[in-house]
Amino acid sequence: MEKVKLNVKGMSCQHCVKAVESALEAIDGVSSVKVKLSSGTAVVLYDGAKTNVGALKAAINAQGYQAE
Repeated sequence: MEKVKLNVKGMSCQHCVKAVESALEAIDGVSSVKVKLSSGTAVVLYDGAKTNVGALKAAINAQGYQAE
C-alpha cells in the first residue's frame, strides 16, 4: 500500500468534502480516504498496482476541484 497527501483547492463546505471522498473511494485500489476541509487536504491509502497519483488527481479534478 502507498500513501499520498494531496492539496485540494476549491473546497468550501462538507458537501465538497463528501464529493471528493466519494470520487476517490470509487477508484479501484483505494482503501482509505481522509479529506480535511480545514487544511484543504486529502490523504489517500491505495494499492500502487491498481491505481496511481495521476488517477487520484484526475478524479478530484473531475469533481470541479484542483488537486496538487
